[in-house]
Amino acid sequence: MSKQEVIQYQPQGTCCRAMQIVVEDGKIVDADFMGGCNGNLKGIKSLIKGMEIDDVIERLNGIQCGGKTTSCPDQLACCLKQYKESKTAVAN
Repeated sequence: MSKQEVIQYQPQGTCCRAMQIVVEDGKIVDADFMGGCNGNLKGIKSLIKGMEIDDVIERLNGIQCGGKTTSCPDQLACCLKQYKESKTAVAN
């Protein structure tokens, strides 16, 4: 039986102040965002639920917001990359 993990992440350079992502078996189970553009983040949450972590990273990595070098979707990809790296480090 697999176990759900909750990822807490503080994005940098975005209006969103905090992200909480729930993962299980390499997939996104749920996501919550504090701050940021409410409608857009609800849309992102709806779209990523059930997706593989690698697919979310691939689709959202590098997205910019206005004149910023990052965005809430990009920071979500950063969060998931950091999570994957921590899992790899523990396994080694």
